[in-house]
Amino acid sequence: MPTYVFRCRSDCADFVERHSMAAIPDAATCPECGADARRVIGSPALGVGDSSAMRLQDATKASAEAPAVVSSVPGRGRRATPVSSNPLHRKLPRP
Repeated sequence: MPTYVFRCRSDCADFVERHSMAAIPDAATCPECGADARRVIGSPALGVGDSSAMRLQDATKASAEAPAVVSSVPGRGRRATPVSSNPLHRKLPRP
């Protein structure tokens, strides 16, 4: 069930109620003062969750904003150029 935030005109604190999507009220009764409170339009909570997909997305976003810093030169990244022992290869032109 989705949650909806309501705000009272009497400077009371905002409150949250759950209603089905079929019956969304435009107003609700304030629990503090009993006056009518209007529904506040807000952004959906799409990024809220604790699934493996959400953790992966958060980790990817964090690495894009603050990439890991390399503290030393990596080890051997390239293989050495192979040297042939064939004497005919010595006659080939070199770059």
